[in-house]
Formats: sequence, C-alpha cells, structure tokens
Amino acid sequence: MRLVIIGAGFAGMYAALSAARLRDIHGVSPDTFEIALVAPEPTLVVRPRLYEPKPETLTAPLSDVLNAVDVTYLRGSAETVDTKSRTVTITTATGTNELSYDRLVVATGSRLFRPDIPGLSAHGFSVDQLDDAVALDKHLHGLARRPAGNGRDTVVVAGGGFTGIEAATEMPARLRAILGKDAKPRVIIVERNAAIAPNMGSDSRPVIEDALRRLGIETRGAAGVASLDEAGVTLSDGERIEAATVVWAAGIRAAPLTAEIPGERDRFGRLLVDRDLRVPGVAGVFATGDAARAACDDAGNYALMSCQHATRMGAFAGNNAAAELLGKPTRPYHQKVYVTCLDLGEAGALFTRGWERKLEIVGDDAKKTKREINTVWIYPPKAERAAALAAADPEQVVNL
Repeated sequence: MRLVIIGAGFAGMYAALSAARLRDIHGVSPDTFEIALVAPEPTLVVRPRLYEPKPETLTAPLSDVLNAVDVTYLRGSAETVDTKSRTVTITTATGTNELSYDRLVVATGSRLFRPDIPGLSAHGFSVDQLDDAVALDKHLHGLARRPAGNGRDTVVVAGGGFTGIEAATEMPARLRAILGKDAKPRVIIVERNAAIAPNMGSDSRPVIEDALRRLGIETRGAAGVASLDEAGVTLSDGERIEAATVVWAAGIRAAPLTAEIPGERDRFGRLLVDRDLRVPGVAGVFATGDAARAACDDAGNYALMSCQHATRMGAFAGNNAAAELLGKPTRPYHQKVYVTCLDLGEAGALFTRGWERKLEIVGDDAKKTKREINTVWIYPPKAERAAALAAADPEQVVNL
C-alpha cells in the first residue's frame, strides 16, 4: 500500500513524518507500507522569513530527515490527479510518470494572488516564494548602482496585512544597509481597508501604528494600486508615487492543484475538509495546510493560511491517512491555541494569544520570541529517527 503526499512545505513535511510515526508505532515495514513525498526539491522553504535579507539562505534540507524515517522522496511536480483511478501525474526532468496511491494527502500550499492590474506582472515584486524573494533582494542591491532621486529610495508595499507589515518594517534597515547609513529611505504601505492591520485587533493596532511612526513608514488607507510602471504606481484615488520598488503583499490563494480534486472549495480555493481532514465525497483524499479549509474547534474558528496551522494540520492529515490504511482510529484535527508574533523590524515585535489576539508581549521581548520562532521552532526536526518521529505527534506539534 502507498500513501502519497504532494508538497514539501510545512504541512507536507509533517504529514510525512506523522504517517511514518504511526507506521512505526504499529510495527509495519516500509516495504509493506510506502510513504512517498512528491516535490520539486527535497527542501523546506522557510516561507515566513522571506521578508528578510539574504532569502537564498532561508531553506532547510529534508533529504536526511526523510531518509531517517523511511519516507521515499520523489523529485518532480504533480500536474494532475485522477481521483477515480487514484493516480497522480508527475513531471520530472526526464519526462512524465504516473504514480498510484491508496491514500493521497494534498499539501500543495498557497500562492500570492496577483490580480489583473496593469503593470503588476512586469514591475511588481513579492516575498511570496523563494524565487520572488531572491529577485527582490537582487533588485534592492541593484539600487545602489542607480543615481539618487526619481524614487530610487522609495518602496511601496501594497497590502497592510501581516506580510505587508513585516516586509515594510524590515525595509528601512535593508535599504540603509545597501544604500549607506545616511540614506533616507521612504516606505509607504497602501491598504484598501481604512486602517492598516485590519485583522490584528484593537490591542495590537496602536502598537503597530506607533512602530510605523518610529520607523518613518507612511500609510495610505482606503486606497489600492490602480497601475504600475517602471517609475512607480498610481493609486485608486489618483495619487502618483514615484517608486523604484513595489512589493505586492495583498492576499493569497490555494495552489492550483487543488482544482484537480472534485471537492467543494472556499473563496480562497481551499478544499473543504471534515474534522479528520478528508475531502468529503472524494474517496482516499485528504487535504491539509493552505490547501484546506478546516475547523480548528467547535467555536467557529477555522485554520488560517499560516505555518502555525499548517504544521499541526499536516501532522493530523498524515496520521489519519496512515490510520485508514492501517485500520486504526483517526484523530480529529483540533487547534484551540492560536498565537500571533508580528515582526516590526527595528521597532521590535508584538505577540498576541487567542483568536481575539490579546496582546501579551511587545518590543524587544517579543522580538526575542520572534527570533526563536523564525530560527528554531519552524525548522525541521533533527534527522534522527526517534527525534523526528516524536516531533510529529499530532497532539504536540506547535501546541503553544
């Protein structure tokens, strides 16, 4: 029997480890029960950190940890899924192959939503995927070769949510490191809602607004980007901003492969799943991470498209897919604890707890927590069998 997991992000990695854990608990041989992970590279991209400098360093190898728990890695991109024949079509460097499955976990993550705005595809940057972040970093370093003026030192960040705020608050220090300590970068956040950080809650918003003031970051509320060109942006209210750099950070959608699964989806393209993370009406298919809309509790809270939810969801999806194959009880996904740690660049950070985002820590203390999250908690476990399997207990993963 074979369990196939598509995706090597946080959800896919933990799905593989958790399935291997259950297989190990019940003493089933990898020769009898194969767990196969399909991804273009055996690498975890540490996506939550892509707003930082040197994004090319923000990856973690997975080959050793997968080998340690007897998970088969298959290099390639899943292109299509036939849920009737239970096969996945995979494109590799040498051609196209079909891979059969007995259970499938869709952990394909999400992609930045790029609307059809004139000039966005040609002139907009992002911190969404590794290649995007590397391209932005290269562009920023290239600014040093340009003459000052004409918006060279101006960055417009489109989107005042979590990603946009972290990208914007990191930008002044990044630009001074590139252009010189005497540079006076201008950073502007453009947000369609009236207020920046519309979902961060009333406790956090004053802290964020104070941090933006301290960093000299301007805001444009109740406005959107109408068009881009190589010299800057025009906003929906008609304002023109000369800017050499525009970073798009205005929303994400589930990766396109979810459309291959004949299940219901929400407005973000996520597959609707039951409490075991199965796709209802599609035999043998589970969805997890950013590919799934899953209830976290009985109070009406649903998992967000974040690594915090993806890691735990992945562990439950992998466990449950393996449990079905082994004839063992499944474990309903639950995640009642939710925290937020928002980086504010040189102004520190903030840490909240609960769905109501109750503010707990700010400033340097919150920054220490953010560094620990970014450099320890979200990285793969050690490539040692016992440690890797223990880390994938679905009841323990990211249970802050």
